[in-house]
Amino acid sequence: MAFVCQRDSYLREFETTVVSCTAAELKTLCNGKKETLKGFDVILEDTVLFPEGGGQPDDHGFINDIPVLRVMRNGADAVHFVQSPLEPLSKVQLKVDWERRFDHMQQHSGQHLITPLADSMFGYKTTSWELGRQRGYIELDTPSMSAEQIEALEKAVNEKIRQHIPVNVRALSLDDPELEQVRGGDLPDDHAGPIRIIDIVGIDADKCCGTHVSNLSHLQAIKLLGTEKGKKKKINLVFLAGNRVLKYAEKSFTMEKALTSLLKNGPEEHLDVVEKLQKSVRLLQKNNVSLLKDLALLTAQSFKSDPNKGKIFVMHRKEGDNDFMNIIANEISTEVVLLFLTVGDEKGAGLFLLAGQVDAVEALGPKVAETLDGKGAGKQGRYQGKANKMSKRPKVEALLQQYVCKPDTQEE
Repeated sequence: MAFVCQRDSYLREFETTVVSCTAAELKTLCNGKKETLKGFDVILEDTVLFPEGGGQPDDHGFINDIPVLRVMRNGADAVHFVQSPLEPLSKVQLKVDWERRFDHMQQHSGQHLITPLADSMFGYKTTSWELGRQRGYIELDTPSMSAEQIEALEKAVNEKIRQHIPVNVRALSLDDPELEQVRGGDLPDDHAGPIRIIDIVGIDADKCCGTHVSNLSHLQAIKLLGTEKGKKKKINLVFLAGNRVLKYAEKSFTMEKALTSLLKNGPEEHLDVVEKLQKSVRLLQKNNVSLLKDLALLTAQSFKSDPNKGKIFVMHRKEGDNDFMNIIANEISTEVVLLFLTVGDEKGAGLFLLAGQVDAVEALGPKVAETLDGKGAGKQGRYQGKANKMSKRPKVEALLQQYVCKPDTQEE
């Protein structure tokens, strides 16, 4: 049985009856972290909310005023996950998130248009596709696609959109001989009932469970952004359809205006200016490395020539890196009991290096990392790593002073 969302993809609200409501859990991601939500799986007599399938994500929406967080297909049923219980046999009002639904309709029908034209024009078969949150991807069975082919394909699909071609939904029985002429993969093992066919008149007929536009003109436009490397000997054709093209144009223009203001030149000069800036940055970085090396050598020489130098050398510098610290350590670590160097933010994160006598470094290295809320490793008189709390450096210095003032250290 097809759901009402499949019989009429443009229907936004629908009244139906609750069949069952059972306690359930939903595993989801929230801000990049895995969460398990407690709630209820609700089955309805029919639904206007599309369950995930056919490469198309599920709909979002409401049952009464209760948000529907997930819709999944289970055999002939659509299972709606909500966090409030619903009474079986009660009447409920469904409402679909139309912006999300229409976006999915445009992208899915866009894929159904691109796929047969890529095949008829170049012989490139579609082996899979993905409806991403921002872009769609069609996997084509070819190792490459030229810029001229992409341009020709884009021109062809948009010409079909301007021709106002109908998109019809039909149902065929499993034994209908017409199924042999229909595009599409194998059906799910639990499929029951007639086969749903999406027919773009005169272009393509394909088995599909998804929601689609009723006319190609509703796609508005399709933009092919290019290709990305796919699986072995395949490419992913990246595309946008409908409102996503408009949003992409708006975002691109906003970025263009920002760059024009920042770079103080016209859009056609942006690339040249950025390339010049990159060259300048690389040159400055090279000079900076050279200056830091010179500074490290001067710092080491200054300490070595100090008649009053002690058994500990401590230094912090905001600018610097591991190379800077290691140059200093190479020059003076044998002159002292302990050398403690840090670079980075004075109170936040940075890098540290502890060097000197092997036994001292082995004993103190892990304690230094722990004090600075960091991690490190080392061998042969060197222990270095990353720190999160540079503000704890005074505690490390006190720890080192305590070590060098021990009687056994003094005797040595």
